[in-house]
Amino acid sequence: MTHDEHKEKSIKKSSSRPKSKPNDKITKEAEKTTASKKDGKQGSPNHEDPIKTTTPHPVESLSENLTLAALAAQKALLMSGQNASHISTFDKTNIDPFHVVPAFNKLVGGWFEDPQKIVSAQTNLMMQYMRLWENMSEKALRFSNLTNQENHNQSTSHTNDKRFADPSWSENPVFEAIKNSYLVTSQWLNDLAEDNINLSPEENQKIKFITKLMTDSFAPSNFLASNPVAIKALIESNGESLRKGMERFAEDIARGSGQLKITQADTKPFEVGVNLANSPGQVIHRTRLYELIQYAPSTESVKEIPLLIFPPWINKFYILDLQPKNSLIRWLVEQGYSVFLVSWVNPDQSLKDITFEDYMFEGIYDAVNAVKNQCNVNEVNTVGYCIGGTLLGCALSHMAHNDDKSVKSATFFTAQHDFTDPGDLKLFATTSWLKELEHRMEAAGGILPGSDMADTFNLLRANDLIWSFYVNNYLLGKDPPPFDLLCWNSDQTRMAQTVHLFYLEKFYQNNAFAKGELELGGVTLNPNSVTIPLYFQAGKEDHIAPASSVYRGSRLFGGPTTYTLAGSGHIAGVVNHPGAQKYQHWLNPAHPNSFEEWQVSAQEFKGSWWNHWSQWLKPLSGSDIRALDPTNGPLKPITPAPGVYVMTKS
Repeated sequence: MTHDEHKEKSIKKSSSRPKSKPNDKITKEAEKTTASKKDGKQGSPNHEDPIKTTTPHPVESLSENLTLAALAAQKALLMSGQNASHISTFDKTNIDPFHVVPAFNKLVGGWFEDPQKIVSAQTNLMMQYMRLWENMSEKALRFSNLTNQENHNQSTSHTNDKRFADPSWSENPVFEAIKNSYLVTSQWLNDLAEDNINLSPEENQKIKFITKLMTDSFAPSNFLASNPVAIKALIESNGESLRKGMERFAEDIARGSGQLKITQADTKPFEVGVNLANSPGQVIHRTRLYELIQYAPSTESVKEIPLLIFPPWINKFYILDLQPKNSLIRWLVEQGYSVFLVSWVNPDQSLKDITFEDYMFEGIYDAVNAVKNQCNVNEVNTVGYCIGGTLLGCALSHMAHNDDKSVKSATFFTAQHDFTDPGDLKLFATTSWLKELEHRMEAAGGILPGSDMADTFNLLRANDLIWSFYVNNYLLGKDPPPFDLLCWNSDQTRMAQTVHLFYLEKFYQNNAFAKGELELGGVTLNPNSVTIPLYFQAGKEDHIAPASSVYRGSRLFGGPTTYTLAGSGHIAGVVNHPGAQKYQHWLNPAHPNSFEEWQVSAQEFKGSWWNHWSQWLKPLSGSDIRALDPTNGPLKPITPAPGVYVMTKS
């Protein structure tokens, strides 16, 4: 029987079937079937639908899905082109805001001055290709004669790269050749960008960063035709994976008003104040810059000296209060600390002229005094996270100058104070880029949109935060995972123009605080004047505040200092509940001149660093007193935690 005859017979059989009497069960099942068809899904073969439909032929399904995928991709490209003139605040005359072209010109000029270097590099590349061809020849031979296991192990030596972890990359000699040739070539290009004597350190950093971005973007995993995992998914789903991927691609283009705004997580299962940032407490104080949250105790007694936390205003505070299983706030409360936290405002155009001094006086000073008043104490312990820690360090220096003893101790989570070598973020603080940034902010009414900050941080880890989602969402057509941390990451904040440009210029460009040249409130700040106990935590894989930079900053201050290195990075290195039993941390009671010296004699311990920090903090927190009720203090409750400032979307 031909396909057309089979299809006609199926239709006649379906139309001759007696109709069922409508009832709730049938209606619900029919709705489920309709929804499944809309999603491009076929029903389970073991499930008998009450309303049966003809199953499309695989070739028809493939053809239909590929057509719909092409239409979705075309729609996305049209939206991108139509909105391009409205969405970009770039100066069209400034085609090189990072000022990379002159650095590349100097790099190439150096090759001509030393031709032996490029000849040596080319020879090395050819030798690597020869070894690759030899391995691929033997790989082809193994398809007919499975021998030579030693060479097999050699040819799959790059499986630790997450982009190529799927066995499909090594099962077929063609895709293995594509993968290995890419790895050889990309490594060769990145090696060429390393430490060129003709370039300044800043120029060399630009070259390395841009070259890495370029080679990451050209990975064969990022293209449908060269990704065996995506091809396999396309075939097995009759094109449904690509259709879904292109439809999601169009949705993300529309969501970004013509720019691609990659969906990193399914945010629907999470809601701030419900299952995120849901530690009980009260907002007891509010200013134009922040809300002060006092968390409800969970123990009968608490430590007398309260703990006041200053998170970064670049992101929202609830990274420290995600879910109960990984909430630092809830854990601290359970340890018997009286916990307060600053929830910074998400600034709009009315705050475009807010200054770094304002954050110090109206933020640090004001919050410290409010907590002292609420708890009837003369001093508090403090925490500063990231830029919140940079601000806190400056405020402590200002307090020391005025002999203000309101702060008994300070803990810094991945916070930098010496910006001699602050990592790749320094690329976004060059003079040329600051001009571009100022232009963007002025065009947006004096603020930097939150999406711009997100794009910056994503570029620092492009493989993890851009390309992995690009492949998963668009090439494989998979749904983004429900993930609390990525949900927080997508909840962005804006930056006010004056304070943001000041921060980038004074710290990243001029390193003024470390040099003793930063002036705030009429005081030239001296970090060494801070003599209270300090605890510094850094992340081993931190790409925003490198561990070595945090260590260098810890040596600026004049008091007793503890430095702890945690496994993982800027977020997971901080938010690591002891109950998770993840990662590790390193301790060394000594405080030598360099981070490298510290590492040599540091001792590794399994699991979270939180317990070690608590052991350091408790002796500084006074005696036990009756737990403080946030509703009974001098500062009366305004609204339940997490407050209203955290709810403002960018």
